[in-house]
Amino acid sequence: MANLLDPSVLFFVVGLIAGLVRSNLEIPGPVGRFLSLYLLMALGLKGGFAIRASGLDGAVVSGLGVAVTMAVVVPLAAYRLLNRVVGPFEAVGIAAVYGSVSAVTFTAATQFLDQAGVPYGGHMAAAMALMESPAIVIGLLLADRVRRATGTGAPSGASTASRLREGFRHTLTDGSQVVLVGAMLVGIVSGPAGQRVMAPFSADIFKGMLAFFLLDMGTVAAGSLRTAASQPRWAVAYSVLAPWVHALVTAALASVADLSIGDTTLAMVLAASASYIAVPAALRHAVPEATPGVYIGLSLGVTFPMNLVVGIPAYAAIAHTIAG
Repeated sequence: MANLLDPSVLFFVVGLIAGLVRSNLEIPGPVGRFLSLYLLMALGLKGGFAIRASGLDGAVVSGLGVAVTMAVVVPLAAYRLLNRVVGPFEAVGIAAVYGSVSAVTFTAATQFLDQAGVPYGGHMAAAMALMESPAIVIGLLLADRVRRATGTGAPSGASTASRLREGFRHTLTDGSQVVLVGAMLVGIVSGPAGQRVMAPFSADIFKGMLAFFLLDMGTVAAGSLRTAASQPRWAVAYSVLAPWVHALVTAALASVADLSIGDTTLAMVLAASASYIAVPAALRHAVPEATPGVYIGLSLGVTFPMNLVVGIPAYAAIAHTIAG
């Protein structure tokens, strides 16, 4: 219930309702992009400062290992399941999106933990960055496999190698990734002095900026929710049930790795989330056979609101039970 009363979540609900009733509420695109980059910069700085203070130890390696394992397992397992109930290219698109992560969901989870007074490692921001790349690469490999099986050629005659290179290039040079990783490095290098200087920017106004961004995301999610309603029922069922399965598998791995409550929660959130920005952008170019409305509609219209409203507190409760 506490998460439902959080101002950021409530502003998301306001935006969602505004979108559903077709209000003329609209956040200009450049403003939304700025807010997204601001959140990533602030998150990266916070992670960098925390890593500088704690250093690299076994807990860091374990946390990153759990994250990367799920980043590989989820898209492969998702494709094998979805290929039975939807078209092969749609299965590729959904698998890649759900194999990646949502930075906004992760950010909301860190705020939930901060409010609850639950500590977590700054390296989990690095885990988020690491989890984005495998899904894109696996998605490209699966798409080429489908093309060979169906006898369809790659768009524009591009080879598998060139498409993989393009996928890697997109991952490494994507603006969101550059800002997140760059801010993390700045935090590590600048340390406590940098933390004091940047506090008014990266900490004091963070909550308000997150609330403003989630207001915008609510209006966008409303449109995606309408799109998701027209998708195959098995795909919709996957978007509802799969995040919980991913979270529970991650919780089991986190228990074996002896992660803390906070790190377990964030690992579960990452595994349960789905990309609706970075990976869809790569798929539109690399796998045009997959319909964007399907994987974006499911990730943004169903999974994102579910995780934001009920998923995060539930994952935290499970993590507390397992790692407490």
